[in-house]
Parts: sequence; structure tokens; C-alpha cells
Amino acid sequence: MSNDSISITLEDRKVLGKAVRHLRREGIVPAVIHDHGKPSVHVQGDGIKMLKVWRQAGKHHPVELTTGKQNYVALIKDAAFDPKKHDLTHIVFNAVDSNQKVEADIPIRPKYNEDNEASPAERSGLIVLSQLETVQVRALATKLPDFLEYDAEKLVEIGDHVTVSEILIPEGVELLTEAEHAVATVYEPSALAAANDAAGGTAEPGDEAEVESEEGSAEEEDTGQQPENQPGGHGQQEPKPSSVEPSKEDSKS
Repeated sequence: MSNDSISITLEDRKVLGKAVRHLRREGIVPAVIHDHGKPSVHVQGDGIKMLKVWRQAGKHHPVELTTGKQNYVALIKDAAFDPKKHDLTHIVFNAVDSNQKVEADIPIRPKYNEDNEASPAERSGLIVLSQLETVQVRALATKLPDFLEYDAEKLVEIGDHVTVSEILIPEGVELLTEAEHAVATVYEPSALAAANDAAGGTAEPGDEAEVESEEGSAEEEDTGQQPENQPGGHGQQEPKPSSVEPSKEDSKS
């Protein structure tokens, strides 16, 4: 994980329920801390600082919390945003024990050679589609990586792919996602375009083979439709929700 520490000082919060709306109007974000089955601690903090912490920590980097005389090390379990204004409206923290392993979803990304910004397949005009954006791991909170990488130089020809088992895992981190799950695969652009057209713009990796099969059988009978599945895609601006243990308490305002 990154050596950069992330910390924030929060205040105890007396306001609960719908009454927290006036806090948000004042630029204050309500939050709650779950602590190993103990009563939830209701807190609040400056909205700008809270948003910065969310952007830095995501759901996999420990955050040092100070509230009154109490200190916590916590992971962000959830963050809520206003659907129209996209303002941060609430955060749920899970306190973690520095000696106990936790589970979290970690972003994955390609690793290129020093002089390259694309895989060999992409440099030759092929397309590499990401089929997995995060993987689940188990580790001490202080050992959780900010991201994991795979060797993109292995992606050279059509059909080449990288699986979860080939992700570079640092010491002390246990991978929980199925090892054979595909992370990224190389496709021929024209085949993907044909699959996308046949599926009405909703093709996903693997449909291009079905298009070729359908085109081959069309000479005998002019029928057949392509499946309409959502495509996999690159990058999220925000990390995916993670499963963080040991706390299983639901978030509360």
C-alpha cells in the first residue's frame, strides 16, 4: 500500500435522522463509525475535507480518525452522494484492528514496459478489453495495496488474455477472486464492431465468435439474433463497493 497516511478529525454528532439535512446545507457531512459490534459512533466533519479523504482512500486505504479523545483506524465501507448535485452526503467507516485481516476490493490496472503506454496488441492496432476492474483480497489493513497490476506485455495477439492468477500480488496479501477469471483479453476490432452492430450496440466480449457463427449459418437459413448483454468497460472514477470485515452492522444516519 501507499506509505502516505490519511487522517481526519471528526466531531461527535448529536443530530440524527432527517435533521442532518441542515448540516449538509452548512457544508458538514454526517458519518458513522462501526467498531466491532460496539454501539455506532455518530460523527460529522467538514464536507471538503471528507470528500478529499474519500478520493484519497477509496475503500481500501486505512484512514486515521480522531474524534474527541478517541482514535480509530478505519476503512470506508460506503459513501453516499446526492444524485443531482453529486455532493458527498454521508460516509460509513468501519474501524479495523491493526492485528486482524480484512477483506477489500482492490482496483487492478495494466503494467507496461517503461517506454510504453500500451500493450503490444494495442500498439499493433488490436483492442484490449478489460473484463475485471477490481479483485477481492484479504490482508492486514496496513498491507492493503492501493492497486494491483498485471503484465500487459503478455497481450500480443488475438485471443491472448490475462487471468486473475497472473496478477502481481505483494507479500502478505491473499487473493480471494477466482484465479481463472479473465482480467483482460485481446480482440480483433472488426469482429467486435460486427458483434456490437448485431447486438444493437450492447455486445460484450465473446459475442464476436457468435457473430461469425451466425454469418456462417446465414447461407442456409437467414435467422438468428445476438444476445443483448452489457459490455465490460474500463475505469471507474470511484472504487467499487468493497466487502470489509469484521463489521457487518448496517449503516445508519
